[in-house]
Amino acid sequence: MWGWNLKAVSADPARVRAAWQGRISGCILGKPVEVLSFQQGLEGLRIYLEDTGALPLRDYVPVKEGSTVDRLGRNCCRGHISRAEPDDDINYTVLALTLLEDRGTGFDVTDVARAWLRLLPAGTTWTAERAAYATLLANMAQEFVNGADPGFDISLCSENDYNDWIGAQIRADLYGWVCPGRPALAAELAARDASLSHRGDGVYGAMFVAALGAAIPVSPDLETAVDAALDEIPCDSRTAASVAFGRGLAGRSDAVERLHSEYADISPVHTLNNLSLVVWALLSAADDFGAAIGDAVAAGWDTDCNGATVGGLFGLTGQEIPDQWTSPWNGKVGVSLAGYSELALDDLVSRTLNVANRIENGHA
Repeated sequence: MWGWNLKAVSADPARVRAAWQGRISGCILGKPVEVLSFQQGLEGLRIYLEDTGALPLRDYVPVKEGSTVDRLGRNCCRGHISRAEPDDDINYTVLALTLLEDRGTGFDVTDVARAWLRLLPAGTTWTAERAAYATLLANMAQEFVNGADPGFDISLCSENDYNDWIGAQIRADLYGWVCPGRPALAAELAARDASLSHRGDGVYGAMFVAALGAAIPVSPDLETAVDAALDEIPCDSRTAASVAFGRGLAGRSDAVERLHSEYADISPVHTLNNLSLVVWALLSAADDFGAAIGDAVAAGWDTDCNGATVGGLFGLTGQEIPDQWTSPWNGKVGVSLAGYSELALDDLVSRTLNVANRIENGHA
């Protein structure tokens, strides 16, 4: 057990900024090749990156005229980026921030549901989130939106075919950012959020990512932080086993092939395979941001989610995110949330620090 010797600290403005920068940059890197990865698998992704001279991937993805990447992700490709384009990975991070601003750490699953109904367009959701949203809409009354008892069993929202897929895991990062040195609290907040749409390993993946984010700023190294995060999930869960598998591949030249062999029979957007990949990429490039997010994306599966998660966690280590990755998007963060189309990085950092300070001082 490692968590007992971690000490809560004040949120470091530089780390919070780097976490936002890392998450956004990693998301942009993976976004243009996400559909290519899903449709053509690891081989198709590698062929594209090889044909465009982008391997090893250490900069934003080049665009090939007429390709799937060109049609669906041109504005996230090298030389064409002017802002971070809207993406669910960033929507959910902003949504978690807004939820904590509005409800504090005492929020429950119905508060998460109300935040979705007010702010999250149903068309921007996928898999477990879309299924949970459909259940909400089928049972929703105006009184629920306004804060009354929902009048139905809200746990039905997580009774869906995708409840152990990656959705909750991509919603978890910010809970770690605002709880430095408090992985148990970060995991608890992530679990409450996740429980609207997920169960079992879908929840545990979110808890692990949040706890890892809380542990990194106060740990002497990433290995110690991983141990602390593992303390927050069941040791006999498939999630813990996936973390161990990715950890065991750190630094290995055959890691990507072994990951794809181990998880060949599950969805490319499942929690387990993508979490294992995230752990491998982060531990393999602990001192090189470009290698961490580049290798995470080039390894396939859910490329934007994994690039974003690795990038955000890397930012918490205290290392700066190189200007090469941040300057192209000019501090402009596109979102697709009700009432918002673009946010400023500086404002997101300031809001995150305000929430973290409230939590530290017991006011949230």
